[in-house]
Amino acid sequence: MTTSLADQLRALPDEALAALLQLRPDLVVPVPADVSALALRAESRVSVARVLDGLDQFTLQILDAARLTRDPSDGTTSTDAVLAMATAGPHPPAPTTVRSAVDRLRARFLLYGPEQALRVAGSVDELAPYPAGLGRSAQELDLRTAALCADAAKLRRTLLAAPPSARAILDRLAAGPPVGSVPPGSLQAPALGAEGDLPPDPTNGGAPTGSPVRWLVEARLLVAVSPGTVELPREVGLLLRRDTGPLGSLRTSPPPVDAPPREAKAADSAGVGQTMEVVRHTEALLEALATEPAPVLRSGGVGVRDLRRLARSVALDEPTTALLVEVAYAAGLLGELDLPAAASRYGGEQQVLPTGAYEVWRAMSLAHRWEQLARGWLTMSRQAGLVGQRDDRDRPISVLSAEAERAGAPAARRAVLGVLADLEPATAPTAEEVLALLDWRAPRRSRGREAAHREVLTEAARLGVTGLGALTSYGRLLLAGVTEPDERGGDDPLGLRTDTESGDPSGTVRALDALLPAPVDHFLVQADLSVVVPGPPDPTLAGELEAVTEPESAGGASVHRVTTASIRRALDAGYTADDLHELFRRRSRTPIPQGLTYLVDDVARQHGGLRVGSAGGYVRSDDEALLAEVLADRRLTPLAFRRLAPTVLCTSYQVGRMLTALRDAGYAPVPEDASGTMVLSRPRVRRAPARVPLTGRAADPLATPRLALPRLLGVVEQIQRGEAAARAARRAPAVVRGGAARAAAGPLPAHGHAEALAVLQQAVRDKALVWVGYVDAHGATLSRLLRPVSIGAGYLRAEDERTEMLHTFALHRITAAVRED
Repeated sequence: MTTSLADQLRALPDEALAALLQLRPDLVVPVPADVSALALRAESRVSVARVLDGLDQFTLQILDAARLTRDPSDGTTSTDAVLAMATAGPHPPAPTTVRSAVDRLRARFLLYGPEQALRVAGSVDELAPYPAGLGRSAQELDLRTAALCADAAKLRRTLLAAPPSARAILDRLAAGPPVGSVPPGSLQAPALGAEGDLPPDPTNGGAPTGSPVRWLVEARLLVAVSPGTVELPREVGLLLRRDTGPLGSLRTSPPPVDAPPREAKAADSAGVGQTMEVVRHTEALLEALATEPAPVLRSGGVGVRDLRRLARSVALDEPTTALLVEVAYAAGLLGELDLPAAASRYGGEQQVLPTGAYEVWRAMSLAHRWEQLARGWLTMSRQAGLVGQRDDRDRPISVLSAEAERAGAPAARRAVLGVLADLEPATAPTAEEVLALLDWRAPRRSRGREAAHREVLTEAARLGVTGLGALTSYGRLLLAGVTEPDERGGDDPLGLRTDTESGDPSGTVRALDALLPAPVDHFLVQADLSVVVPGPPDPTLAGELEAVTEPESAGGASVHRVTTASIRRALDAGYTADDLHELFRRRSRTPIPQGLTYLVDDVARQHGGLRVGSAGGYVRSDDEALLAEVLADRRLTPLAFRRLAPTVLCTSYQVGRMLTALRDAGYAPVPEDASGTMVLSRPRVRRAPARVPLTGRAADPLATPRLALPRLLGVVEQIQRGEAAARAARRAPAVVRGGAARAAAGPLPAHGHAEALAVLQQAVRDKALVWVGYVDAHGATLSRLLRPVSIGAGYLRAEDERTEMLHTFALHRITAAVRED
């Protein structure tokens, strides 16, 4: 007796059905109405493709063995038949390994039924038309070829008679796929008298053979399935695989990694150094965009010219700069600001600049800042390696453009890092070894994505996720925090809350903090006015250094320099000379050089010697000699100063231009308001609107969220209730099922309708269950088990026994009503 997939699912206990939904979470989106709908979805093309993409190479080969051993009469196979085919090669796997693969297929219901009558789920043959790389049987392709394959001795003689060039084609097709394309006209026979004009074939001892493909077709070893396509019959392919086995080379375990493990401390140290560089370069990049925002092109993204400008400003190459821009955008640190078209250099309507979250990010610790960037990289659905390449319309792909969107990018990063995480800690495999592991673990998903996987390895090294080619200890925690569900209490049953949201630092931050050098709150002032910071500065010290010094070199120990311009900038920002002296005394662990004290006092003495106000613009000073110097300075001739009084000069230009010109000439003016009070202000900082960073757990936008087992059991309960209602509907009384058909044939008799109303009114009083037959708005015949609540105004309000929801039914559409008892 044939057993369908729905029957198999109905026979499962709730725990086994929940285990199936845990292995195939896409089956519950949305929740199926009943078991029949679940079975239909489990055999759909999309769902089967998802589960096949997650299987390893050996399990897929065992599935191919089940497909090849099916009985043509009823389409079933058995575990023993699969085991016999899998162990038929020269290096057979262990029977327990084969049975484990069969169990994995049965757990996912790609194989279902008893062990002696296994069936393959639908859509598998459609998604993979050539099992194990073998073609269709000769009986399906050509009857004359089938006759040749039926005679085993004749088939072997024909193969031995094949010319070497033809045999090479057979060996290539036998390895799979079994289909090949040929040039048009190559299968046609040569014209009369043309045989002597054929060129000699060096692979056939110099004798002319003509087209080897035509020879194979004429010998019935290949079948022409279309004018330009040939296919190798399955029987011929199996004969050619007699040395390797019918399934080809079987690898029951992943390919080995020959690279020896590195020292874990060395890998972590290399990665930590890179994390510090990434944070520093990202901050410098965002500061450059804050100073000069990048316009958004009309086609989207940032232009090549601005990318090169940013790369020069942070002293990085363009690919790394593009990666940091994409990562900062994914982390919510960059955004677009709308502006009038006239304000943009290229006539655009948006500019890319830091968001308000950038200020919060700068105040975080180094480990927190890196984690936010790394999470943004792991979860962003953009492939930064495509920047600079050409799209399908031969146009260059720019940074932040829509052409760099790739929905599978998060899954690719997770797969590559997952391979590194599954190896022994601190193991640094080569790129080829990583690709080989990916090809074994998920051949359907990794095929054709080798370039993207290589980019992931490069980007992980640039961002400090890996060190010396090995996954770092904190990188392993970062990957686990993004990919594994968080096992929390009932307040977070879906496991979507991150440690950052709960207020506690994540394991990644704690591990990275333990490896990073401790932040320092002091520096060393040298006699040449250089300031050495012996470690990463804390956020407060970093802000003070930015205000009073000029950076010279960065790294584990950064070097800054105090200059006249930096002191003037600090005074402009509101510092006084006493504040600067106190800052250097408080922060420096070395004696303050006398030259630094003199420099601060000299610049402070000159600072504010000139006052700039708006009258068109004026300059005043109590020092008449200084004003005379300004008036005679040829560098300030374009301002056209006029002396209004011994202590006042005026011009028609605005205050901003006067300040810039005077400062460029070496003076230290200070603006003042109408009352004569000095105006000290910081530069205006523009920020883009805040964006939500893509740093949650949904690393793959195409991935289906995995539910916890308690929630899956609730889903199973809902499916079982729907199944019970469906079974009950099939047991509905005949008068309910057939009443709609009579209504479609003509009006319902008045006495029949009155009887149905009487039954419903009595059910309202008794609160009893009633089978109700009715015709919906589309004319479909339906029947439901309802509990009537009220009748009035031509409508029946009743509770559906299956969904426990209230529904309203028009009384004129009700065809029959029968109490359940």
